[in-house]
Amino acid sequence: MYEQGNLDTIWCVIPVYNNGQTIRSIALECREQLTNVLVIDDGSTDVDLISLLSDTDITIVRHQVNQGKGKALLTALDYVAEKDARYMITVDGDGQHQASDLEGFFSLIENDEDSFVIGCRDFTGPEIPNRSKFGRKVANFWLSVETGVSIRDCQSGFRAYPVKHFQKLKFCGTYYDFETEALARAAWAGLNLKMVEIGVLYPEKEKRISSFRPFVDNFRISVMHSRLVLRRMLPIPHKKLVSKKEDKIDFRFFLHPIQFLKKLLKENATPAGLAASAVVGIILATLPLLFTHTIAIIYVTMRFHLNKVMALSIQNLCMPPLVPFVCIELGYFMQNGKWLVHVSKEAFVGQAPGLLWCWFIGSLAFAPFLALTVGTVVYFISNSIQKKVES
Repeated sequence: MYEQGNLDTIWCVIPVYNNGQTIRSIALECREQLTNVLVIDDGSTDVDLISLLSDTDITIVRHQVNQGKGKALLTALDYVAEKDARYMITVDGDGQHQASDLEGFFSLIENDEDSFVIGCRDFTGPEIPNRSKFGRKVANFWLSVETGVSIRDCQSGFRAYPVKHFQKLKFCGTYYDFETEALARAAWAGLNLKMVEIGVLYPEKEKRISSFRPFVDNFRISVMHSRLVLRRMLPIPHKKLVSKKEDKIDFRFFLHPIQFLKKLLKENATPAGLAASAVVGIILATLPLLFTHTIAIIYVTMRFHLNKVMALSIQNLCMPPLVPFVCIELGYFMQNGKWLVHVSKEAFVGQAPGLLWCWFIGSLAFAPFLALTVGTVVYFISNSIQKKVES
């Protein structure tokens, strides 16, 4: 049992958009767990939430027009910060989450103000849509690339946000892409990303009301991942809100090279991680980065926490002469409409700049094809090996 004083600094926040059928029961169930419950009405048109909850002490803040789930959460963050909240725990208003799972968060945040806790949904049930399972795997993969942190359910909206730290972070996303951005920026800021097991309720498709629009919102999320990946590429350090020992450079690997090599081999060694490492290695090795391929591969794999051993090893497939020759021929054909059939030694020096340009143009077309092929092969081989080891 947790002391009421500790619970008084925790707010339960429920962002709502046209969930009139479920919001009252959810809000009341959350109120049984916590004194402070805030409903953010993001421009709902199906019901008057103020009237619906008028007989309760639940706080309601309304957006006059729909502004997106991210904006609703940011509005809630500002509101609870003014109330000196330590944490706000977000619960979806569509009936997917169970208020009884709130208690699982309490022990993780009772004496901790530096953790961002994510509720990992149980996706083993037959009622879980395959698209949801696939989407979760994709989101988990991209977070590991962007931050090096592994979370089993990046798409879960059941989360505990440390208020004082999130007040200091800047966000671009205001729809469902906000939740994607929040995880990455929290990890970059040094917050501890913790997980807690939660249940999940998936009503029948015709009974479930969701404001998630597959095409529009998936596009926004994809754009957000692109922004985060590009930001990760820049050699500019992120502002740390929480300092960790692992943030400091450890030079002890010079004294223990074998242990260091073992660590490199295990780095992001999942089938997806190895496949991504192979893709990066192939793409960079195919480009005409004269005498700098290895440096480029090491830099990119370090920024994205990919498996350096895989990326550096796989680049050998692109060694001269075969891959550069294919790229030059392809680039020459793309420019001139015919194949390059003869290059004399005498003319090579004069033609070198043009051939280098052909190599570059051709690599832009050939590298994705080759990388996708090799990455697919690496994925299926590593996945097969992993299943044999587990069995």
